[in-house]
Amino acid sequence: MIATVPLAFPRKVVPELLDGMDAHDAAAKRSRRDLQRIHRAMGTRATVLGALRALPGLHARKSPLRLLELGAGDGSLMLGVARALQGQWPAVELTLLDRQDLLLPSAVAHYAAVGWTVKTQVADALDWAADAGAVPHWDLIVANLFLHHFEGPQLALLLAAVAARTDYFFACEPRRAWLALAGSHLVGAIGANAVTRVDAVLSVHAGFRGKELQALWPAQNAGWTLAEHSAGLFSHCLVAARAERKRTNAR
Repeated sequence: MIATVPLAFPRKVVPELLDGMDAHDAAAKRSRRDLQRIHRAMGTRATVLGALRALPGLHARKSPLRLLELGAGDGSLMLGVARALQGQWPAVELTLLDRQDLLLPSAVAHYAAVGWTVKTQVADALDWAADAGAVPHWDLIVANLFLHHFEGPQLALLLAAVAARTDYFFACEPRRAWLALAGSHLVGAIGANAVTRVDAVLSVHAGFRGKELQALWPAQNAGWTLAEHSAGLFSHCLVAARAERKRTNAR
């Protein structure tokens, strides 16, 4: 009897090593640099750029765009996006939300050079989601290699908060597929350290496929257009846009 290999494997969320490390640990610093290499290998910046350029109306707004990145790390990925969008978008007010403030002063200057202002918000994303107090309205919220850290109920809470606080949302996550899993076992070939080699595999097991993210979008938030799709060889994306008549410029 010939054994068959299942086309998909179940989603499994396990805490990644980097999440529990001190920001100043040498291995953690190296792993964050590894993430920049992984983003290049995955083509994350190009994926994000393509999605943001396709969002209707953002480039035509005259007031500064309010943009929030969840789990932003050091902001290096979005800096590359900012540089590529220079001259195509109006001024942007970017907030990087993360449990640690990893933004370097040099990055603030680099953002300013392309017409973006940037600040950090040190908070746990689930605390941010559960905050019932007054919160800003965002023109756009993005998440890059971040949503996969959460189990279903936590993720549903986070997506409900996103739907209540923005007009557009874009997420780029690991694809839970055999090719991506094989690739995660090879990140050592691009110089990744031991922390990154473990976390890369865990991230694929916690990744997404099909319409899994869409299924967790809050059903009570009608008036949204959702699109979920694969991107490149290793990524899985969700795009959410609020209906034109319900969009708000509240500040």
